[in-house]
Amino acid sequence: MSSSTIDPALKAAQLAAQHGIDLSKLPKIMDMSADSITSNVHAINSNLSNAGTDERTKFIFQSLVNHLHAFVRETSITSEEWMTAIQFLTRTGQMCSDIRQEFILLSDALGVSTLVDTINNAKPPTATEATVLGPFFTEDAAHVPNGETIASEGKGDYMFVEGRVLDTKGNPIAGAIIDTWETDNNGLYDTQYSEREKPDCRGRLTSAEDGSYSFRAVVPVPYPIPSDGTVGKMLSHLGRHVYRPAHLHMMIE
Repeated sequence: MSSSTIDPALKAAQLAAQHGIDLSKLPKIMDMSADSITSNVHAINSNLSNAGTDERTKFIFQSLVNHLHAFVRETSITSEEWMTAIQFLTRTGQMCSDIRQEFILLSDALGVSTLVDTINNAKPPTATEATVLGPFFTEDAAHVPNGETIASEGKGDYMFVEGRVLDTKGNPIAGAIIDTWETDNNGLYDTQYSEREKPDCRGRLTSAEDGSYSFRAVVPVPYPIPSDGTVGKMLSHLGRHVYRPAHLHMMIE
């Protein structure tokens, strides 16, 4: 039998089988309405069990579908509004690079980063409060010996930072890796300069035997988040300001 005379249903089954799908086991969905779409999507996704998907993934996708569909129903989102949202997310992805993460900035602005971090990193008694990573962390920070500088000359007013890494019982932790990064006195991170040649105003240190660390840095200044991207435009549309208070990032591992 030539391919041109193969029954369409058989051909569809053969093509599906090439991707490990048995069409005979898929749910028979004949009604696709606003009332039935959520249950239909769950029925289609029920094949996750046969695909060997773990229970956590199945739970997350089931909850995602429920809440996303509920949001659409509650707000009566129009086709134009939904397309605007898709275009917004598309442009957000296009803004991302190895040294800029617009999606993390979006997550921060919507409070999701803080919520996820708080749920997953509950603060035990006597521990330092955690905060979000932010969109300007990079993996290329140079190792800086204790007492040395993380910033080159002419980056602003300088200060000396020192501290100790301790466990929750007050015992020193030696060998802890301390990543630190900040803006210069213009309120810009090194990654925001198009002529960036190497990391600046950032560094990686290691705590000493007594848990101590120290380095020279720039006195932090308030600064705006990038306003040239989708998140900056979103905040402007919502009537929110784009400034963050002066701060120095530190991440300890």
